[in-house]
Amino acid sequence: MKKKLSAFLKFTYTLLFCTLSTIAVAGNTPPVLIPEPPSIAAKSYILMDHQSGQLLATNHEHDRVEPASLTKMMTLYVVHKELASGKLHMDDLVRISDKAWHAEGSRMFVEVNKDVSIKDLIQGLIIQSGNDASIALAEHIAGSEESFAELMNAYAKNLGMNDSHFTDATGWPHENHYTSAYDLALLARAMIQEFPPELYAIHSEKWFVYNGIKQPNRNRLLWRNPAVDGIKTGHTEAAGYCLVASAKKDDMRLISVVMGTDSDSARAEQSNKLLTYGFRFFETHSLFKANTQINEAQIYMGQTKTLPIGLEQDLFVTIPQGQYTALVANMNLNKNIQAPVTKGQVLGSVVVKLGDKLISERPLVALADVEQGGLWSRFSDYVSMHVTQLFKSKT
Repeated sequence: MKKKLSAFLKFTYTLLFCTLSTIAVAGNTPPVLIPEPPSIAAKSYILMDHQSGQLLATNHEHDRVEPASLTKMMTLYVVHKELASGKLHMDDLVRISDKAWHAEGSRMFVEVNKDVSIKDLIQGLIIQSGNDASIALAEHIAGSEESFAELMNAYAKNLGMNDSHFTDATGWPHENHYTSAYDLALLARAMIQEFPPELYAIHSEKWFVYNGIKQPNRNRLLWRNPAVDGIKTGHTEAAGYCLVASAKKDDMRLISVVMGTDSDSARAEQSNKLLTYGFRFFETHSLFKANTQINEAQIYMGQTKTLPIGLEQDLFVTIPQGQYTALVANMNLNKNIQAPVTKGQVLGSVVVKLGDKLISERPLVALADVEQGGLWSRFSDYVSMHVTQLFKSKT
């Protein structure tokens, strides 16, 4: 732990105080052998680090597949947005329609014309995978399941789920109802990042009793792997058995998606293979926090001579275990930055590599506004800038 902390402090210190436009930090850590991902018996799959978004194992991750009840992740995401906006509250009551009551497939067994709380419906959707709960929520929010599907597609587009289209809130098969393993990983990542802890925590609950009927969470990994705390199962004859799982060990969280396995037990087994592989051979590090100065840039013709720069989002990297001190970071700043500069303006980039492999590249942005300086300041900086350029061109 002390060795890792020392390496990180050296990495951060160099970035903070180096005055060159390009810098590099490297260690002498010997390479670590990382085996190929395990063979996964599924039509498609993906393993993603939650914090960095890096992909650790993939196969046919962009293939369009039937989502089955994994659709309910998108349904819940829309419900979350309504709760976050204040348009919906956990104790609101929903009148159950005849359509919701007659829903086929998995159910929480709500009764027609009865009032059920949003909280109970959410638990029924997550734990019992209730189609009736999904339809009731969709109708309450948008008036009809069809209108609700439009909201689902709009939010999916915002998340970058380019391989997805939804026609219903339950996952009932339809030719225009599809997604991909990659899109579901994006959705899972957004859920973990955005949901309040008490909402996401429902995914780890093993049982829910409603209307006197006790049903288990269909995610078998909740019983098998103590690191797993979500997220959702799905199954139809065409889709096969599917599972989106997430697990957390220490400061590292992984998301796995397996689509089209042969059985309930197989989807859990294949998901566990991916998660075990990720935790065994990789580690995730936080390099820089958002909106925190990591260097200063020289600026011409401004009210100040330097400008704080940093990142708009936290920078995490996922690398093979034991390779932290071998990371190389290059900071490339634009030449001859001139005022005025506005906060958030892109002024360069940070590129993180491990050997020849690109790990991450992020834009460097101004962390403050800088207005133009006075007439004499602008004139002297103009002369200084061009003299510097002339000198560099002759060397």
